[in-house]
Amino acid sequence: MITTVQQHILQEQRRFPHASGEFSWLLSAITLATKMIGAKVRSAGLTDIVGAAGDVNVQGEVQQKLDVYANEVLLHCLSTRASVGVLASEENEHPKIVGHATDDAKYAVVFDPLDGSSNIDVNVSVGTTFSIMRRPEGASCDEPEKWLLQPGTKQVAAGYVVYGSSTMLVYSVGLGAHGFTLDPSIGAFVLSHPNIKMPKQGKYYSVNEAYAPSFPPGYSDYLQMLRDGQLGHPYSSRYIGSMVSDFHRTILKGGIFLYPPTSDNPEGKLRVLYEAFPIAFLCEQAGGKASDGANRLLDMQPTSIHQRTPMVVGSQVEMELFEKMVASGEIASLA
Repeated sequence: MITTVQQHILQEQRRFPHASGEFSWLLSAITLATKMIGAKVRSAGLTDIVGAAGDVNVQGEVQQKLDVYANEVLLHCLSTRASVGVLASEENEHPKIVGHATDDAKYAVVFDPLDGSSNIDVNVSVGTTFSIMRRPEGASCDEPEKWLLQPGTKQVAAGYVVYGSSTMLVYSVGLGAHGFTLDPSIGAFVLSHPNIKMPKQGKYYSVNEAYAPSFPPGYSDYLQMLRDGQLGHPYSSRYIGSMVSDFHRTILKGGIFLYPPTSDNPEGKLRVLYEAFPIAFLCEQAGGKASDGANRLLDMQPTSIHQRTPMVVGSQVEMELFEKMVASGEIASLA
């Protein structure tokens, strides 16, 4: 007996007494878009879809051709859902107010269409992240910032898709995190990892150690403690360079993933709304913890749509040591 993601969403929806079906219809737009993106990723070496597109996005990053395609697909699929009023993407400077937005539009959706896209050329796993927020009371259709600039605790759903040896969706509506693997023979995401629970302690840490000399004080000491076995065993380093892939390993195997601030990026580099918030939400739903380097990440109040942040996410044991070192001042911030 298989359970598809659409069936699972409908089952979860029954737990909400006033659910109308609009939310499941919205999520189906995301699954459709990610299937289309996954198909392009799988054929990337066979078609003219790899390499730079020639443009620079609002982040100052060179857009890859697949970035542009993934962004257009998600915007198109989500724009057809009447319950969606506002869309925001890493690739667009300004949020998009959906043309048919009315007072009945209930949700804002933010997303990073293709995290790690520079790795496509060398056949490394990439991903999509997304977050869904409910329209705040009193916010009009021409006030997109009010829809979007909410703390991470206000997310009603979040998820990611990793395009690797298989295509896998992990999502949560606040009732645990669940994983679905795309079965290409039937074209559906099938429940493969129900109620994911991050191990309380792992064996790996993940961080770009090339930037260690410019990390804030204490980070290198923390990593050395892990390597020295001060949490019961010595840790090994694993770093892919695609955030979704590195976190996917962490949520399944435990351990810790760090994206500290550096002297060049003292505010951090990950985008709050469409990268850090959804990852932090899923981490907590799986039993882990998520920090901005000083405080609980989901409590952050964003002030701009493309705001950046440091991020540290992982299992309870590793995060408790990190938080203890922050509280004692052994780990500092550059901000």
